[in-house]
Amino acid sequence: MLGQLLAAAALAAGSPAARDDTLYLGADLSYVNEMEDCGAVYRDRGKPVDPFALLKAKGGNIVRVRLWNNPDWTRYSNYDDVLKTIRRAHAAGLKVLLDFHYSDDWADGEKQRPPAAWAKLDTDAQAKAVYDYTSEILGKLAAEGLMPDMVQVGNETNPELMGGVIGEPIHWERNAKLFNAGIKAVRDAGKASGTRPKVMLHIAQPENVMPWFDQATVAGVLDYDVIGISYYRKWSKLGIDGLGTVIAAAKERYKADVIVVETAYPFTNDGADAAPNLLGPDTLIPGYPATPDGQRRYLIDLTQQVVTSGGIGVVYWEPAWVSTQCTTRWGTGSNWENAAWFDLHRHEALPAFDFLRHAYRRARK
Repeated sequence: MLGQLLAAAALAAGSPAARDDTLYLGADLSYVNEMEDCGAVYRDRGKPVDPFALLKAKGGNIVRVRLWNNPDWTRYSNYDDVLKTIRRAHAAGLKVLLDFHYSDDWADGEKQRPPAAWAKLDTDAQAKAVYDYTSEILGKLAAEGLMPDMVQVGNETNPELMGGVIGEPIHWERNAKLFNAGIKAVRDAGKASGTRPKVMLHIAQPENVMPWFDQATVAGVLDYDVIGISYYRKWSKLGIDGLGTVIAAAKERYKADVIVVETAYPFTNDGADAAPNLLGPDTLIPGYPATPDGQRRYLIDLTQQVVTSGGIGVVYWEPAWVSTQCTTRWGTGSNWENAAWFDLHRHEALPAFDFLRHAYRRARK
């Protein structure tokens, strides 16, 4: 404990980046290209719309996009697909958060699988691979004039980066070396391009934030600007108030900005296809029914709690993952259509978009 406190104090005494006064409100739109290729047409008041332009028109200001290293099982979320997504976001006037998974597949709070090409490398070689790959991607984006505004070094990295599973101990000497390689690559790419993308580290569920960042601080993972939190009530022990308590505590202890970078809520318990809904009745919070208005009020109240607690925003996970006739690895259709921002069958925009332009009360400084 003493070591943790000393390390935290050392961080506080340093020179962290200036606090961000922007309120980031937006969504992860990584599925849009695939859904449109599958025939999805998104509508607002009956008229076809571009989801990126709609997000901006409704008051959003940021798009998150995931990147896998070599996803040979899909043609999406690779570099070319990410390039297309960022171009669309910038064309709509939106900021971009780039989410490096450092995996060929989903990396999340349960497991972190290394890219196949890096799996047999030792720690030093893996750290070099992380640095080189991150530098290469950001360098190519910078050359296109598409440098992201924020960069996630890993996605829901509760387990050890590139190889850990939940419940296993984290080898922090290795973990820190990998994280610091990715962070340095972002800093160096920013300098080379004349930009300064913010560095985000991302943990799933608020109750895991303080333990993880205490250990990261002791291990020497210090040079980040933003703490990203996934908050899904289905998988968290904490209510919305508890989330707010964690946000305030993390902001104070680690001298970093804090954002809810993933959340979602169902507008119905029905489905449009045979693929089971991941967010069913077990995810509901009293007072927020599975209705379009319940979804809208959840987002407004959650965001107000984030703002009141000193957080800098909320990013919704996959509001455009609607049901189509395409087949994913989990079945035909979508496992998330009941938590999208578009209705089940015509893909008409729902009231959830209202949270983007709601007048939130800022916390007193």
